[in-house]
Amino acid sequence: MISPTKKLKKLPPYLFEAINILKNDAYARKQDVIDLGMGNPDMPTPGHIIETFCDTVVNHPNTHRYPQAKGMLKFRKAVADWYRKRYEVELNPESEVLALVGSKEGIAHMSMAYLDPGDYALVPNPSYLVHKNGVIMAGGEVYDMPLTEDNGYLPGLEAIPWRIAKKAKLMFISYPNNPTTAVVKDLSFFKKVVAFAKKHDIIVCHDFAYSDVVFDKYKSPSFMEVPGAKEVGLEFHSFSKTYCMAGWRLGFVVGNAEILKPLEKLKSYLDFGIFTAIQLAGVKALNSSQECVDEINAEYKRRRDKFIKDLGKLGWEIEPPSATMYLWARLPEGFRHMTSLEFCELLILKTGIAMAPGVAFGSYGEGYVRMALVTHYNRFHDAALRLKKFLGDERK
Repeated sequence: MISPTKKLKKLPPYLFEAINILKNDAYARKQDVIDLGMGNPDMPTPGHIIETFCDTVVNHPNTHRYPQAKGMLKFRKAVADWYRKRYEVELNPESEVLALVGSKEGIAHMSMAYLDPGDYALVPNPSYLVHKNGVIMAGGEVYDMPLTEDNGYLPGLEAIPWRIAKKAKLMFISYPNNPTTAVVKDLSFFKKVVAFAKKHDIIVCHDFAYSDVVFDKYKSPSFMEVPGAKEVGLEFHSFSKTYCMAGWRLGFVVGNAEILKPLEKLKSYLDFGIFTAIQLAGVKALNSSQECVDEINAEYKRRRDKFIKDLGKLGWEIEPPSATMYLWARLPEGFRHMTSLEFCELLILKTGIAMAPGVAFGSYGEGYVRMALVTHYNRFHDAALRLKKFLGDERK
């Protein structure tokens, strides 16, 4: 039998699959599953975005043809205008903006565009899976940057050995952070990253997917706001979380024009870009009132506050995050002898509640679970009742 590529074999075990199998088994048993595992928005895409898409598809059949691979200029101008209004960052839509089939695709292809076998990438641990897996699929070497509670979930740049820094081509960072929900309160950390990147000639890739999923008057800064950031890096963005458009597969990347060129070239060989009607829906999303974003965030906050309050009553204390649609929590007391995967497997078997084991995001995620706030508000009451019985029974 012909074997798959060695790079594919090097990918770590997909621990979410173990949870998915148990989840499917629960569905087969007619068990009522409460799925807090995957960050898959459950609220509908705002109506004005859908209407634009439908009108384009029905009334503009010319948009059914192959799109421009780098994204239509109207879309790229909308992105540049959004950055100007939001962050006072100037971008040339002709050369400093590139449309993506979702930010995940762009991040994976970034590694393919820049890493030769043996080249290093500096990757947070824990992190969103594609940051690491994209490097592996490109044949590169991953150097872990530990994110821990002690360091505020910020990588210690000073701890990276000189010999590694000089070999590294890429650095991945992401704030607001998935899975830890950590945020940067100002530009000071980004300034350190820019200085580090200039010193060692490294390209910075900032994953900004959760820029607008924010609460309690927090505003997430853009990496591009820092003087010199555009000289060393790119910022990846997605419509998936901000506008509940996960299935639409629309994103973009902005930043240094010369750094973008290899990524654009690679993508031109691998895909034909995004359906034009979806791009025009994205234009509508960026150019319209952002009240819909405020409404989405208000619902996530309502769920956050409800679940944290109920879990606190059970003795499972969780700090309310300022951003993202997740809760990141240590395993509850009485269960810390278990691995995070063992806890999640037991939880779904006993209660039908699915959570993501922290170790699935990297070794430094061990001992934690991630809960996605992606089900109806009332379901968090149901989840708390099940957890009350589960925690009580298992601690006996």
